[in-house]
Amino acid sequence: MTAQEMNKTALILNGPNLNLLGTREPAVYGAHTLADVEALCAKACATHGLTLDFRQSNHEGELVDWLHEAGGLHAAGKLAGVILNAGAYTHTSVALHDAIKGTGITLIELHISNVFAREAFRHHSYISPVAKAVMCGFGVNGYALAVAGLAQLQA
Repeated sequence: MTAQEMNKTALILNGPNLNLLGTREPAVYGAHTLADVEALCAKACATHGLTLDFRQSNHEGELVDWLHEAGGLHAAGKLAGVILNAGAYTHTSVALHDAIKGTGITLIELHISNVFAREAFRHHSYISPVAKAVMCGFGVNGYALAVAGLAQLQA
């Protein structure tokens, strides 16, 4: 791994209600908190020589702004990519789709649960068509797997 790759950032964005991890539907999402997920991601990023930038917002526009920021980092060669758990916005947000497509960033769509084993409205994603890869159903460990995948895409 080159020194330039070692300095690249993995931007991990979490959408609405993910701040409730640990208390929200533990049968679906598990008992880990968002702070636990951030610690897991920090360890995974360190293993793969990436710098972690971990964020959460319940606001669609803030997520769009962060994706635009990621586009600038990508253009400057400072971004390995984005891992996005858009939560419910996955199934409703054309704005997130357009932001990802417009910036040209490498993005992995992530879901803690297997969305295809849940309600029918969760089976459609506006994110998937503009994502490099999709990960779902591995619980919070999917974040570490997505970081490994992002690092592999850089290799």
